[in-house]
Amino acid sequence: MKTLTSFFKVSSACLLLFLTVSCDSLLNEELKNEVTADNYFETDEQFVSAMGDAYNQFAQTYGSNQGLGALMVAADDFVVPQKGADWEDGGIWIRLHRHTYTSNDPGIDQTWQQLFAGVSSANRLLFQFQDLIDAGEVSEELAVPFLTELRAVRAYYYYILLDRFGNVPIITSFEDVPENPSQPSSDFDAGRQAVFEFVESELLASLDNLETDVVSTRGRMNKWVAHTTLAKLYLNAEVYTGEPRWEDAITHANAVIESGNYTLMANYSDNFTVDNNDSPENIFLIPYDKVFLPGFNLHLMTLCPSCKPVYGMTGGAWAGFQATTDFYNLHIDPEINPGPQGTVVGLDEQGSETTGTLDERLNNLIVGPQFSIEGERIVDGAAISEDPDGPPVTLTPYINELEPQALRQSGARVGKYQFEIGLTGNNMSNSFVVQRYSDVLLTKAEALWRLNPGSSEALMLVNEVRARSGVDAFSELTADNLLEERARETFYELVRRQDLIRFQGKVGATRYNDPWQFKDTSEEYRNVFPIPLSQLEANANLVQNPGYAQ
Repeated sequence: MKTLTSFFKVSSACLLLFLTVSCDSLLNEELKNEVTADNYFETDEQFVSAMGDAYNQFAQTYGSNQGLGALMVAADDFVVPQKGADWEDGGIWIRLHRHTYTSNDPGIDQTWQQLFAGVSSANRLLFQFQDLIDAGEVSEELAVPFLTELRAVRAYYYYILLDRFGNVPIITSFEDVPENPSQPSSDFDAGRQAVFEFVESELLASLDNLETDVVSTRGRMNKWVAHTTLAKLYLNAEVYTGEPRWEDAITHANAVIESGNYTLMANYSDNFTVDNNDSPENIFLIPYDKVFLPGFNLHLMTLCPSCKPVYGMTGGAWAGFQATTDFYNLHIDPEINPGPQGTVVGLDEQGSETTGTLDERLNNLIVGPQFSIEGERIVDGAAISEDPDGPPVTLTPYINELEPQALRQSGARVGKYQFEIGLTGNNMSNSFVVQRYSDVLLTKAEALWRLNPGSSEALMLVNEVRARSGVDAFSELTADNLLEERARETFYELVRRQDLIRFQGKVGATRYNDPWQFKDTSEEYRNVFPIPLSQLEANANLVQNPGYAQ
């Protein structure tokens, strides 16, 4: 068992809750899971255990294919093609990828509810902790670091809400929540500015009292997680508020870099192994465990049923999540001389071969002939009988269409996280990486480049990340190669959509509103998701985001 999961395991009515209630009822939930001085607060460990509810929604949010995982499909690196009746799902995956999503789409509603459930849990615990302090039952000195941690956790939920929805209600109380909470302003830009300022002020106010030791706080909000969040907040500040904050992004990236707590792993893939808790590169993670903290099921989402013998798996596999052809080909650069890892073959949109240098990060993706763990070619064609090439099983980067009959062998599968050999059941034990040191380096590099496109330090930082993956150094930084480097390095880390929006308007390759394979040009208002219809119907004070119908 992972020691990281201990504080997630508190008995909780919120744990693994299937959310079907509206925002206002979540924010006005009755006091339950009451913490008392009789049961808690004599040791730091008891405080940590009591805080479990505030973190449980991270596990729900990041592991669910109906939460943040679903929203990844709105970027250009990731797709869920419809294969006949499989993965049709009412068209949600198609709408997300084509940017025709609506306020009634379940993945958007699920994300809203999960995030506000996290806000509510943090508020409840803050109230309960403070109530015990006021009653003289708990030492204020002992409690302050944990009150601070809860404020920072709540701010992180709001950071995601800011990025996905923009203008959302700011709730900081548990007792005195209005029945129908309002957004900060009926004007979207003013409201989003207010949410940005709230996240900023809460994180800045938390820094001095957050834990600095990275070992004892794996999977928790410590000082370095807060600095990383601020660095990312400021990197995207121009999108959120209209005002760039590049210098501030550099300041907080430097705080993480200069702490000396983190370093790049020698091997990129080691950050995502079955037991990846101790990677010196991983800053914030969700410590999934197939027994003690289930919910991470990438193997089900991406592997084809015929591919299970590759890993000796006995459970299901549903052949949904795939990388786009264009993303696969980002790893194959014909302009660079073949390096020590040789050359590989990719496919363009017409299925023609391309060759170039192999980037180690291509291991994020699974393509080619499939062999069992005994080394035998997999020839079971039951699940791919419609494909023209049929058995034996060979996965190709090329995707023939998004709907209605994508070929079952088409599309590179997501192999970023190591699949445990012989895994049974629906859950993996890899920790999901939310923040990583390489992203901090790339964040600082981009901020430096934004201030000075000729920055030698920015170029050095990007090349440090590239060197780890065995590819040649860039000679200069451009909007295109910087954005593409981020795509390769941070694939399946839920930041690609954010990156595409931030680079919108920069001359060069595809951005969020631009057309890409299976998608036409989309409107700028699509840069945030709509307020879910269920929330608007339950709360008359909410105002829909601009551009969307009710």
